Amino acid sequence: MQQPGLLAAWMAWAQARPIMASAAVVVVGGAATILGALFFQYGLGLRPCPLCLEQRYPYYFAIPLAVFILLGETVGSRRRVLLAALAAIVGLMLWNAGLGVYHAGVEWKWWPGPNTCGGTPDLGTGGNLLKQLQSINVVRCDEIPWSFLGLSLAGYNALISLTLAAVAAWGFRGGWKLPPQRD
Repeated sequence: MQQPGLLAAWMAWAQARPIMASAAVVVVGGAATILGALFFQYGLGLRPCPLCLEQRYPYYFAIPLAVFILLGETVGSRRRVLLAALAAIVGLMLWNAGLGVYHAGVEWKWWPGPNTCGGTPDLGTGGNLLKQLQSINVVRCDEIPWSFLGLSLAGYNALISLTLAAVAAWGFRGGWKLPPQRD
């Protein structure tokens, strides 16, 4: 008799433990996304604009929340608490997907961006004004610094956020359908 493949084994485990499986995917997918953003920022020198930085915040909340779901699942936390945390992750990722679409629209000049992305530098007070003006490098939200297959980083963030929202929603639905235990 042939042993099931790794993917088949993971799928069987995910069907039996949907809350834990979806939280694990959110942790891994979210961490990979943030690490990718940091690679583009520090490895390739693409400085983030204010909207880029704002799109990181939902990950900063969703990743630890998913870790807490994993920990809660291992210690037997109440299912409704774990489901509420998954619902929060769904909301965070949907919000972030909307923000990514908004940012992509700003990059493609479909609509104007916020005033914070217009490139008004803070020159501070006093000092050598000419030297300050020469050293300023404003990162604009309406320029595409990198794209692949016609999508910018904001577009990829929207897709990743939608995927993580769908995974968390799948975990919520699967956890909701599990037979009652001690809730």
